[in-house]
Amino acid sequence: MAVPGLAIAPMSLPELEMVLDWAADEGWNPGLDDARAFYAADTRGFFLARVGAEPVAAISVVNHDAGNAFLGLYLCRPDWRGQGIGLAIWNRALQHAGGRSVGLDGVAAQEANYAKSGFVRTGASLRHEGRWPAARSPHVRVAVADDVSRLIALDAEAGGFTRPAFLSAWLAAGLPERSTRVLLGNGEISGFATWRTCREGTKIGPIIAPGAAAALELIADIAAERPDGPLIVDLPEANTALRSELEHAGFSVPFATARMYRSAVPETTGTLQAIATMELG
Repeated sequence: MAVPGLAIAPMSLPELEMVLDWAADEGWNPGLDDARAFYAADTRGFFLARVGAEPVAAISVVNHDAGNAFLGLYLCRPDWRGQGIGLAIWNRALQHAGGRSVGLDGVAAQEANYAKSGFVRTGASLRHEGRWPAARSPHVRVAVADDVSRLIALDAEAGGFTRPAFLSAWLAAGLPERSTRVLLGNGEISGFATWRTCREGTKIGPIIAPGAAAALELIADIAAERPDGPLIVDLPEANTALRSELEHAGFSVPFATARMYRSAVPETTGTLQAIATMELG
């Protein structure tokens, strides 16, 4: 249905900050400094729908590289739902991806709707919340600027595609609300994990590591750095080793999302221990 006065356009950084407040209202618990790193990933990939002057819905389709994009932040204000605005902004945003493969993490209630647009479920992302025993590791240190190219390469190997714009911002050193720890092995960086302060607790992601034990070494080191509140880690369903360790330690799984793709599915490896975000993959 047509909504009089509906206009859809790329959003500004302040508008993205507003939309992340909407996400907080929905219980999504965004990071305190997510907006700047998200926006740096693709400044034309965040869309806002307005009716007249009133912002009513949002979505992102971030183009990470020439072949891959990720959809997230799909929100419609409660009093504007059921009028076709969500579908309108959905279709507009997907145009931005062009011929790229598009991934998303979607709630189960919307899985059938996403399938209508050609998305196929390939697995799930499971949120884990709890505390891991804190332990500083002699093999873990804070990432520095010179590490970023190596970390981007490790992420691409793990996730099946490259996302340099996003990670260059996500991994930036010296930020008070987000920091990255690198794992050293055999004289080089073998893995890393990024933590960020959220509205509640600390989210850790991505975690790229050779195995569950290495991932837990990073998590333990971050637990020492972030002693207050829950640690929150979003794991691929297929990562049964790390899931088992966290759940045995008392981590709860408050919800899961369906990981879905339209077109080609990136070839991930076992070094992908946890995703970065459910908004950008």
